[in-house]
Amino acid sequence: MTEPAEPRLRVVLVEDDARYRASLETLLDNSPGFALAASFGDAERALAWFAAAERFAFDVVIMDVELPGMSGIAATGKLRERFPDAAVAMLTVFEEPKTILAAICAGASGYMLKRTSARELLAQLRSIADGGSPMSAGVARTVLELLRRGHATPASAPGRLDLTEREQQVLRGLVRGLSYKQVADDLAISHDTVRTYIRTLYKKLQVHNVAAAVTRAVREGLV
Repeated sequence: MTEPAEPRLRVVLVEDDARYRASLETLLDNSPGFALAASFGDAERALAWFAAAERFAFDVVIMDVELPGMSGIAATGKLRERFPDAAVAMLTVFEEPKTILAAICAGASGYMLKRTSARELLAQLRSIADGGSPMSAGVARTVLELLRRGHATPASAPGRLDLTEREQQVLRGLVRGLSYKQVADDLAISHDTVRTYIRTLYKKLQVHNVAAAVTRAVREGLV
């Protein structure tokens, strides 16, 4: 009996460098388990596509930071207004702390450098689609430095969080770098239940993504 095919991860690509975009298109088209849902050279056309698309039309977005016209960071914020749970991977050459923090605050789920290998890029896309928040090693070091300097705390923090024990357990799992599925397995609860807890955590922490939640949890000693 033939084994069922692995579900394909549908990726939307937003990258202005035509040659680099073409190489990513080829990678996605020829990698088992992946499919190119759409590809754009600027944010404006990408946002027009998202405005007409349904959430089930894509699984993850690769967004370049520096784009002609609207920046990838601004586009990520607008995309998250349309699809609050959209998984967005920033892919860029920039490692500046302010750029990384701005991307996280805009709602980026992960932040990867363009020198990332093809194999690692695909693995990180899988992780992001499953609720993870991967970052290149250099980017992770920068985020930790931001934490040490005290620059990563959200500006409008509520005075009282009142996290339940289960919410703290889920948050600890995110801090450990676990995906939604791994958190579910670790706590013996369903994947959908984990998503419900995470939505509640986002509201209480006043954040919009895993990276920002982890940043605040570590900075304020919440777990």
